[in-house]
Amino acid sequence: MAKNKTTENTNSVPSFLETITDDGKRKDCLLLTELFQKETGYESKMWGTAIIGFGSVHYKYESGREGDMPIVAFSPRKAAIVL
Repeated sequence: MAKNKTTENTNSVPSFLETITDDGKRKDCLLLTELFQKETGYESKMWGTAIIGFGSVHYKYESGREGDMPIVAFSPRKAAIVL
């Protein structure tokens, strides 16, 4: 069975946010990070290379496939911020 590509890692959220070249999008992402941390009570963590997640939940399908995913997350994509 294939392994999930998007997993929690130790990459730095602040360092990732600094790489966002659009000033408005970077400010929005900083605000989202603060809001999500406050509302969820979880610290931000990187999931994969471009997803900022808060908390995690383990899932398992009837097929036997299982894994972990953030409870809530967002990602600053080129066209828009995806929640």
